[in-house]
Order: sequence, then C-alpha cells, then structure tokens
Amino acid sequence: MATLLAPRTTRLRTLDLSRLGPNWYAAVMGTAITGNGAAALPIDLPGRLVLAEAVWTLSLLLLAALLTARAVHLVRHREQARRTLLDDPSAAVFYGCPPMALLAVGYGALAVGGPVVGERAGLALDAVLWSAGTLYALAVAAGLPYLMITRHRLSALEANPTWLLPVVAPMVAAALGPALVPHLPEGAARQALLYGCVAMFGASLLATLVLLPVVFGGLVHSKLPAVVLTPSLFLVLGPLGQSTTAVHQFADALPSALPGAGRAAAETARGLAEVYGVAVMGFALLWLAVALVANGRALRAGMPFAMTWWAFTFPVGTLVTGTAALARHTGFGGFTVLAGALWLLLATAWAVAGVHTVAGLRAGRLL
Repeated sequence: MATLLAPRTTRLRTLDLSRLGPNWYAAVMGTAITGNGAAALPIDLPGRLVLAEAVWTLSLLLLAALLTARAVHLVRHREQARRTLLDDPSAAVFYGCPPMALLAVGYGALAVGGPVVGERAGLALDAVLWSAGTLYALAVAAGLPYLMITRHRLSALEANPTWLLPVVAPMVAAALGPALVPHLPEGAARQALLYGCVAMFGASLLATLVLLPVVFGGLVHSKLPAVVLTPSLFLVLGPLGQSTTAVHQFADALPSALPGAGRAAAETARGLAEVYGVAVMGFALLWLAVALVANGRALRAGMPFAMTWWAFTFPVGTLVTGTAALARHTGFGGFTVLAGALWLLLATAWAVAGVHTVAGLRAGRLL
C-alpha cells in the first residue's frame, strides 16, 4: 500500500505553487459564466437548468480550491507575489480576474444555486461574494492604473487587450449587483445599491473608452508580442457584453429600487437599455468576427495551449447574457437564436479549455 501511494504523495509534496498567478481565476470565471449563461438563455430546453446547476457547482468548487492554493502561494512565495504585482505589468493586469471570479460565482449562487445549497444560503453566498468582489474590483480598478502611471515600465505602443482586465471588473459588479436589490429592505438601501451599480457602470465604461483606443493602437503598431496572446483579443468583448447586461439589469431593478418613479420611467429605462444593447452588440459581433479569424489563423500556425485560452470563455459569456437580456425585453426571436448560438460557442470553448487545462496539470506543464 505504501508503495502504491508513494508516487502520488511525492507529487503532492513537490507541487510548485510559486507560479500560480491571478490569471488562474479566469478558469473560475469561464466556468461560472457557462453555468450562468445556460440559466439565462431564453430557450426552455430539457436539462438546461440541471446543467446550469452542475456547472455552477463546479465553479464553486474550483473557486474554493483556487482560493486555498493562492493563500498558500501568498504565504510561501510572498516575494514572488510582490514582484508579480509591482514589477511585472504583464502579469499584474490579471489581478482583475479574482474579483470577477468572486462576482460570477456569487451571482450563480443566487440565480441557479438554490437547489444545490438552498435559497437562503444562495442569497447569503451571493451577498458575501458580491460585496468582497466589488471591493476587490474597485481596489484593482484604481490601483492598477496607479501602478501603470507611477511604477510599471510600459509603452502605449505595446498595449494589448489584457490592459482592460482591471477596469472591466467594476462593470461585472455593476451588472450583477441589481439582482440583490429586491432582497434588501425597501427604501434607501435599495436605492443606494442601484445608484452604486450605475456609478460603477459609468466608471468602468469611461475607463474602457479611454483604454480601447490605446489597446487598438498598440495592436496595430506592435501586434501581439506572442502568438499565445491571440486569445486575449476576445477580452475586448467583456465590457461590451457586460455593459449590455448591466443596463438591462438596471431597468429590471428600477421599479423595486425607485417605486415612486412610475411606470413611464421604467419603460423609458427599458427602451434606453434596448437601444444601447443593440448598438453595442453590433460592434461586439464585429469584433467577435475579428477575434475568431485571428485565432483561427493562430491555431493553424501552431498556437500551443496556454492559460490565455480561457479568454475564449468569459467575454463570450457576457455576450450570451447580454443577448439573452435583449431577447427577454424585446421579444425578438433573432436575439433568442443569437443567444443560443453564442452559448454553444461558449460551451465548446469552455470544454476545450477545461480538457487542456486538466491534461496540462496532470502532465505538470502548467505549473
């Protein structure tokens, strides 16, 4: 028996977590939004909610495992973690991933986790993870640009889509926070939450609009520094799909947060959300085509698997939730079909990234 256990024990003892960076939270983000996206689909397919619950449960387990592993990393490799944040700008931007992972898993607890953990436990889990994720997102959205300005050695001519990660995190908080509004006491608490989410929406949207021209200029001037970064082109979709989701969530939460605003205000908010969503989704689909063609070219050129492949998932997932919201509010069948097609793309990308990640961990390549 000791002989049989020896190889596994050795592997566990020699597991090197020194290179376990914040980019690993992208796997949690992608898994959570695959489940959340399935639940949001405006198509009532057999087994859809069961699948959503199973995938969300997996994301919760992955989050717990990664939080534990990162805690070990921060204790045992504190200097390495410090260098990653302060002296390695290409890695520091991935600190935008942990808050988004917390937020996505938290929302899933409320949206689909009830049958798994119980309704009250799901609500409590979402409240905790949304609060922690929002504080983390705001710290990253302010802290990383500060480091870019004061400490990191960067050139705008070498900008790439990973620069968007820190400033997109508050948009995720803004999009997922309104789901908690009906669960708060009526009055000031609901208003404060909705106003806070709208403020984070504005902060993230304007920061994204500042960075997008810089990112595009860097891509045109210097291209991507490595072929394995080609999946990062999908990151541009994140703020587009998430902001579309957010404006529809605001419209849904308005009657509960501001009951005195009246029916006309609610209808106006919904109309504005539809106009914004359709316009932004048009650009998102245009960029999706660019990203797909570029990544197809990179795959034909032999692009190897790396954790950047998880960029295929969460950004596409935001398009799923955004188009699902458009389908729900407009009743237009085209958005229903589009949401279903985008979710199939998301599920395929999630499965491919997941299989390669498991294989890479088992072979010892990724760590």
